[in-house]
Amino acid sequence: MGMQTAATDRRLNWLGGISVGSLVLALAMPATAVAQAAQIPNSVSPGAPTQVDPSPAQTAVVPEGQPADPAATTASQNSPETVPETVSADSPTAEIIVTGFRRSLDAALNVKRQSVSSVDAIVAEDIAKFPDQNLAESLQRIPGISIQRDAGEGRAITVRGLGAQFTRVRVNGLETVATSTDGASSNRDRAFDFNVFASELFNSIVVHKTAEASLDEGSLGAVVDLNTGNPLGGKTGFTLVGSAQASYNDLSKNFGPRLAGLLSWKSADGTFGMALSGAYTKTNNLELGNNSVRWAQGVFDSVGGTPCFTAPNRGGTYTNSAICDTAALAFHPRIPRYGSVRHDRERLGITGSIQWAPTESTKVSIDGLYSRFKETREEKWGEVLLRSNERSIDISNYTIDGNNNLVKATLNDAWVRTEHYLRKSQTEFYQLGGSWDQDVTDKLRFTLLGGFSKSDATIPVETTFVFDDRDAQGYSYDYTDMKRPKLTFGTSVTDPANFQLAEIRDRPSETINKFRTAQLRTEWDVAEGFQIKAGGMYRRFSFDTAGFSRDAVVCPNAGGKDVVLGTLTCSPNTLFGPTAVYGFPAGSLGEIFNLGKAGQPAGTTTSFLVPNIDAAAAYTKLYNRTPTVLVGDTRSVVEEVTGGYAEFDIKGDLFGLNYAANAGMRYAHTAQKSTGISSAVVGGVTVNTPATVGRSYDDWLPAMNVALFPTEKVILRGAIAKVLTRPSLGSLTPGGSVDGFNYRVTFGNPLLKPFRATAFDLAAEWYFAPQSIFSVAVFKKNIESFTVTQTRSGSFASTGLPLSVIPASSPAAGAPEGQLWQINAPVNGEGASLKGMEISLQSSFRFLPGFLKNFGFLANATFVDSSAGYSQGGPATAVTRPTFNPVTGAVVTPGGVLGALPNTTRTATLYGLSKRAYNGTLYYEDKKFSARGSVSYRSPYIDGSSATGNLFEGYNSTLNVDASLRYKLTPAVEVSLEGTNLTDNYRSRYTDLDANRNYENNHFGRTFLMGARFKM
Repeated sequence: MGMQTAATDRRLNWLGGISVGSLVLALAMPATAVAQAAQIPNSVSPGAPTQVDPSPAQTAVVPEGQPADPAATTASQNSPETVPETVSADSPTAEIIVTGFRRSLDAALNVKRQSVSSVDAIVAEDIAKFPDQNLAESLQRIPGISIQRDAGEGRAITVRGLGAQFTRVRVNGLETVATSTDGASSNRDRAFDFNVFASELFNSIVVHKTAEASLDEGSLGAVVDLNTGNPLGGKTGFTLVGSAQASYNDLSKNFGPRLAGLLSWKSADGTFGMALSGAYTKTNNLELGNNSVRWAQGVFDSVGGTPCFTAPNRGGTYTNSAICDTAALAFHPRIPRYGSVRHDRERLGITGSIQWAPTESTKVSIDGLYSRFKETREEKWGEVLLRSNERSIDISNYTIDGNNNLVKATLNDAWVRTEHYLRKSQTEFYQLGGSWDQDVTDKLRFTLLGGFSKSDATIPVETTFVFDDRDAQGYSYDYTDMKRPKLTFGTSVTDPANFQLAEIRDRPSETINKFRTAQLRTEWDVAEGFQIKAGGMYRRFSFDTAGFSRDAVVCPNAGGKDVVLGTLTCSPNTLFGPTAVYGFPAGSLGEIFNLGKAGQPAGTTTSFLVPNIDAAAAYTKLYNRTPTVLVGDTRSVVEEVTGGYAEFDIKGDLFGLNYAANAGMRYAHTAQKSTGISSAVVGGVTVNTPATVGRSYDDWLPAMNVALFPTEKVILRGAIAKVLTRPSLGSLTPGGSVDGFNYRVTFGNPLLKPFRATAFDLAAEWYFAPQSIFSVAVFKKNIESFTVTQTRSGSFASTGLPLSVIPASSPAAGAPEGQLWQINAPVNGEGASLKGMEISLQSSFRFLPGFLKNFGFLANATFVDSSAGYSQGGPATAVTRPTFNPVTGAVVTPGGVLGALPNTTRTATLYGLSKRAYNGTLYYEDKKFSARGSVSYRSPYIDGSSATGNLFEGYNSTLNVDASLRYKLTPAVEVSLEGTNLTDNYRSRYTDLDANRNYENNHFGRTFLMGARFKM
């Protein structure tokens, strides 16, 4: 037994904490309750303390599992009376040495079984050997957790129906936020991006689903602990582990390396240890598919040969035609297109740890983590811009379906566009933390924890160039098969003579998150079976983001010179057709793009001339242009939280029923300072002025967990707590942001209340055999305060913002009052409710004969429902009529504009909530060979509101299948073959909850990894 074990046993002989009311109840119990507490067996009894050295601030901890002899290690780590559970292999007395994936399951179940609160865990099979290539992919195996993918990889998690912003993540006990970029933008919120880290850097993940007074507040969903290994948990002497894999994606046809290694050393006396680990991956993957960029309503120039206006191409007055009304009020794809997205990703991660335990009552740890995530994202599209251009388009041969969708049409005078987008991003994450664990006496101990982290997500290049042909003839689209539309271009889209370079864009940005944490935790063993915990904490979180723009429409001034080089004379607005000048001749500035296998039907156009970014950037001198500040994307928040907690633990025996309980009170004082930029026109000049709003609030958060042990194999759990999640960072800042492409203005609200809720949990668990469990959990959350978006329609002038904040390259820049704007602002809503159930079954088939005993499976199902009220802008119901002066007959308003979007309150589920989720894993493992297959299903969910009259946007159901094979050549060398997304599942996104209109339908291909691993 190591020198730290005695102190560890004392430190971990307690579970959770309890409130004053529960303490009074406990003291009123028969005296035998406390006196008999020590009689609960520590090795197999549910609720017994975890017999390993914990990370600071962690309520559930995980065995390291590093030594070569797992059985011997288990015995040495447990208390003297504890023996490892043995299971029959070929006879009732034969001992099975549990290794690999089975050992990982064993350790994870130990964590769950030995906690009073509701906890789940995932444990590495061995050093630098996590069960999945991605942390989020592993987390989805846990009941109640679903994931959201980006570029085919897990990025964010949803826990029990609550999205990523409701989950707090700690790395080695320190709360942090790691941000990266997704398909649209960088993450500028509290949500944690799990794709930043390589999985090999971590030894375990622990998910706390119920609150404890000693657990950091801020989560309505869960607190997730990511733990790197600690050197004192391993064997003495040196340990060296290395792995190398080659990955291959069958869609991109590219290979990439995946490397990982660990070197650790532990002194012979077990008092000092060091560890250094690293991981590197590089991938080059492809995403192919189609995208409508939402659906919208709009008034066309003519419909089926019937003019809708008295003069074509944005002229004249509306003709009040019924056929024009019908087409205008139907929904059409805004930018129907096919294209490719290439993702070149590189991850580098390094961890280091030093631990010193000079005596059995003292331990000092220092942990460091560095991660760098680099991505180059390149998109190429061939499309038509119906968005904001309907007024110049003639449609014919059209079909409107039963959901009021204009699913099929032929377009003349269409605005054809090809575009080429390039974004280079990098996220660097640093964390340094330290802890001091000290047993002052055999009954009093403390942990002092402190550290800082920084996540810096930079996008130095986010460039787009577009070629336009603004009078194309004979274009047609057909969305009869909503997910596989047929898009056919009537004129050549590979001939440079048909295109002009009309827009240039570049949007560099940077987002920085910083955390500073200090905590003091104390434990006092008052009496046998009764413990008091208390502590204090300070956290400082700062968030800064800045956005810039080099955007330009080449010819915003009709009839004047272009604003990029000043060498073109732009055509007046009245000139329409092939002789119009609105950009630079495409000439030699382009390249041919061939689509590939994007799921397109026969007859779809698949080759396009797109801008060559290097040539276009050099020609337009894009990167020499001085960037301007994007007012709405430049903001900051500083949040300081101070507080403390008191927690009481009891465990014992009441009338023959073993129990353990914790309860207590946590106090948090939150002080926030939000800064944005306020823009105003002063003396004809736009002046940007920082605007700062400060506020503070206090929360008292009681929590109670109870576990009852009717038998050695059954646990009944219950929990109740007050919990909170602070508002999203993007919503807190003053000022507003402008989306001139969708005619949308979004304001912040620095006075938003936190999401506050009361959480109830009940669970029953039956550990019916080794590595086996059947459990059912039900949960409910009454969310008392809930942020909702208030929406109205209005003119841009009604927002009070200056015209200069409209992006120069957007359609609204040239026509700010060309249509009504959707104006959004977050407000404090009335609340929401959530309820659900988790069912989990896990079993090893040791009871079967022969090789069948080497099989096992894990399966779980989650059912969740919720109800929240949202303010939504519904579809327009009428087209405005022209008005005339009653005396002169002169036109006052030309009409032909969609009426205001009616604001409706719609009840729906919480964003990110799938009502059903299923996960299953079948595995086989013997001494040399192991195999695993996993299936994960997630039902549809909404993830936001829509700006174009649609009711919500979201994702359709997903089904992912993964598998792995491993074979041990020697005890130290193993080879492996793994496959992910084996069915090449498509990501299907929709707009409008009722009509389920196609937003995007893309696939990423299958990924295979082959490699080897060694351990010394």
